[in-house]
Amino acid sequence: MNTSETAIVRRAGLRRKLGALFGQWGVFFRGFVEHPRMVGSIIPSSRFTIEKMLAPVDWAECELFVEYGPGVGTFCRPVLERMRRDGTLIVIDTNPLYIDYLKRTITDGRFFAVLGSAADVQEIVRAHGFGHADYVLSGLPFSTLPDGIGPAIAEATHEVLRPGGAFLVYQFSAKARDFMARHFARIDQGFELWNVLPVKLFWGWKDAA
Repeated sequence: MNTSETAIVRRAGLRRKLGALFGQWGVFFRGFVEHPRMVGSIIPSSRFTIEKMLAPVDWAECELFVEYGPGVGTFCRPVLERMRRDGTLIVIDTNPLYIDYLKRTITDGRFFAVLGSAADVQEIVRAHGFGHADYVLSGLPFSTLPDGIGPAIAEATHEVLRPGGAFLVYQFSAKARDFMARHFARIDQGFELWNVLPVKLFWGWKDAA
């Protein structure tokens, strides 16, 4: 391959990468515009937020990881990279735009994208053959969810978690902690400045049996 052909191949590769990037951002932005109360941010979470949020997870003991509001998969790929080979990731979203996008772009056999409500997590987990989840991650904007939905999600999450499991939440406000505190006696807190906007982090641990 000569220099000219090499340059053409490189340009084509760059166009594919840019197309994928802007395609992802386009889907994310459209989802925010159509359902702003259900999307936590107009900008996906930073890699710093992802690293800090997932740091407490014991991946060797994680059989089932659940995520609410996956958007375009900002957390999905890092979770799959860390997850053991026989693990499962179930993501739940009420927006068909995001679910369709994730089904098209993530082909990992351990991944399942479900169109539905996080409040129905127990039924969804059982439908996939599990009795409980080890960890549940959420970026849903608890402060703007319709009345009653936040408390219902917090209660259902506590019920679906195994003893010793955790509810991982990242938010711009502390409202989620109010809902979590009704069910989780131990809630660890953190903060990530390097995010747009800076974000509060919460890890609610279910008491071990």
